[in-house]
Amino acid sequence: MDEDYYKALKINKSATAADIKKAYRCLALKFHPNSSKEAGSSDRFSQLGEAYDVLSDPRKKATYDRFGEEGLKGGIPPEFGRGGAWSSKYAYHGNPEKTFKHFFGCDNPFAVFSANDVPLQFVGLQPVVVKTQDPPVEKDLPLSLDDLFHGCTKKIKIYRNVMNEGGYTSSVKDKILSIDVNPGWKEGTRIVFSKEGDQLGPNSIPADIVFIVQQESHPLFERQDDDLIYKTQISLEMALTGFSVNVQTIDGRLINIPINDIVHPKYRKVVPGEGMPLFQDPSQRGDLIIHFDIQFPEKLSPDRKHLIKKALK
Repeated sequence: MDEDYYKALKINKSATAADIKKAYRCLALKFHPNSSKEAGSSDRFSQLGEAYDVLSDPRKKATYDRFGEEGLKGGIPPEFGRGGAWSSKYAYHGNPEKTFKHFFGCDNPFAVFSANDVPLQFVGLQPVVVKTQDPPVEKDLPLSLDDLFHGCTKKIKIYRNVMNEGGYTSSVKDKILSIDVNPGWKEGTRIVFSKEGDQLGPNSIPADIVFIVQQESHPLFERQDDDLIYKTQISLEMALTGFSVNVQTIDGRLINIPINDIVHPKYRKVVPGEGMPLFQDPSQRGDLIIHFDIQFPEKLSPDRKHLIKKALK
């Protein structure tokens, strides 16, 4: 009985390699003994295995296209095999389960679906594979305090696995992601790029890529929520008699702050509106808070001690 391999896979002779794979995948899942109890399914499954075995091999396919089943299975003269045709006699190994397992790359493709929590549902006789998304891929995004104060744009190149046409092989491709950093962002801010991660299989939805802001240290300031902390050393004389502090701000201004209070170890000078921009409203800003490290003298002469006692009475 003549076999029409193209008819078996419900494709025509112009079908590409990807079309052949797609057709076999769909029909083999449909008529596999584990998923179909319809009469004749076993024979149909075997027919599909042989059709795929021939049409997926360029040399066998070339022979079949030119000489038909008779030439494929009966053999052709060697001179006709120079163009890549199959010159020896072809015989299917007769094990469609072997073809099925080789195609899916495992001993039990149905177990793989279950292990990956991909439920394989059958509506009528048509298989429906429910795709699942891989967990998010988290990456640090280091930003300076200046970046978080002014805002900026960061360009990041990523490399990811992308499934090729047909869905059975993958290749590594690169892509540039652009992140617009807004003034006032804080450490821990998460920026999500949906489905820009690796695609690990034909039934897998690419993972999201999540960048998490990590604030780098600054030589002059520490950040405390929306406020900026500035630390400076002063002498005991300055703490008791008054002085002024010059602070170079992140936006390039030099501000002079007079200190007329007595500065004790827990004293803090708050300068309103000189902190970080507020994320919700960058026109508003937190405060600048100045901490003082009072330097006490290591020793005093008796005369100086007497003068200090006299001054503090």
